[in-house]
Amino acid sequence: MSARKLIATAFQHWRGKIEAPHIVLGQLGEKLAAEHLRKHGHKILFRNFRAPHGGEVDIVCRDKPHNELVFVEVKTRSSEDFGRPFDAVNRKKRRLILRGAMTWLKMLDMPDITFRFDVVEVVMTTPPEIRHLENAFQLPDDYSY
Repeated sequence: MSARKLIATAFQHWRGKIEAPHIVLGQLGEKLAAEHLRKHGHKILFRNFRAPHGGEVDIVCRDKPHNELVFVEVKTRSSEDFGRPFDAVNRKKRRLILRGAMTWLKMLDMPDITFRFDVVEVVMTTPPEIRHLENAFQLPDDYSY
């Protein structure tokens, strides 16, 4: 690629016209995960919830058959050459999800609501492989809302 073309591409990326490949992959994974959840009895309430003071949840939904609020982290990978997508849901990532979930629960002002934390793994094989891990992690003892 010539220097001129490289600069033009970088400028378009900077202006937001070109998405980075990992962003596009993540967005596709979230779309596939939401479709999968809907097919399996979940009502999507919100996507990409960002709490005002930090914290994030990819999908907030309700598991209709179990009448539970579900906070879902979606992890998408092009392959599993470097491990499962779930492996990326480390302690730091869980804290962000927990902070977002606690903000959501405070907004509801319903202390007795039943909720859980799920992870949906999306591996972009042909066709994509989608794995829904219910109760992937728990609320630590030091958290309350």
